[in-house]
Amino acid sequence: MNAVTRHTCLKLEIPDTQNPREAEAIFVKGTWYDTHFDLAISDGLNAWVCHASEEDVKERAAQWDQPVSEYVQLGEQYLGFQQPGSVYGFADAGDGHKRLSWTFEKEGTKLQWRWKCQQSPNSKKTTAEILEFLMNSNITLSEEVVRKTESFEKMKVEAEKCLSQSERFASEKVDFESEIYAKFLKVLNSKKAKLRELRDEISKTENAEKSAQEEDTDKTESFDEESDEEPQKDVAVCSKDVSTSRTSHRKRTTRK
Repeated sequence: MNAVTRHTCLKLEIPDTQNPREAEAIFVKGTWYDTHFDLAISDGLNAWVCHASEEDVKERAAQWDQPVSEYVQLGEQYLGFQQPGSVYGFADAGDGHKRLSWTFEKEGTKLQWRWKCQQSPNSKKTTAEILEFLMNSNITLSEEVVRKTESFEKMKVEAEKCLSQSERFASEKVDFESEIYAKFLKVLNSKKAKLRELRDEISKTENAEKSAQEEDTDKTESFDEESDEEPQKDVAVCSKDVSTSRTSHRKRTTRK
């Protein structure tokens, strides 16, 4: 698996030791690997380079009691972005060399890293490479901004469409519910009307049956009264017959 090479470029404002109110601007381009790194520095006129080999990085990491990967990552962090609270320096180291330094805190102790940079054999080329990297990075960032802007605009349009559809769906839902409710009321009222009709019919039927039962009861009572009167007539007739028979018998006896 090939290691990923990372690049950074940091603009540093280095205070002038002779005139603290003024600052010197330098550009520090870093190329970072897993076990070592390269630096290219330019002030626009002169340039310097630093090749931190694997052996150098391993030795420095051992001095700070750090793994090599952590040491390289920390260097990339401080030379990739200017860290607040860190004091950066770029001082003369003799023979045209420069010493790049920066401070950081570890376990409450303020420490300083220093790397010696030698004069570039071709300052113009080194400076041009730094500027080219910055230009390419700027173009890449600009393209990324354009893509992000276009993506944002598309998302904005889609969001507006979704909002419009949501409002339309909400309106349709209200209309649908109102229509269903109206139909439901219509059906409910129709059912109520039918129930009232059935109730009225049942009431009429019950009243008719009750009237019929009352008429049957009246007829039955009349028949019973007539039946009670007829035997009385028979009794009267029988009594009359008995009286007649007795009278006839008496007459016959007298004749003898």
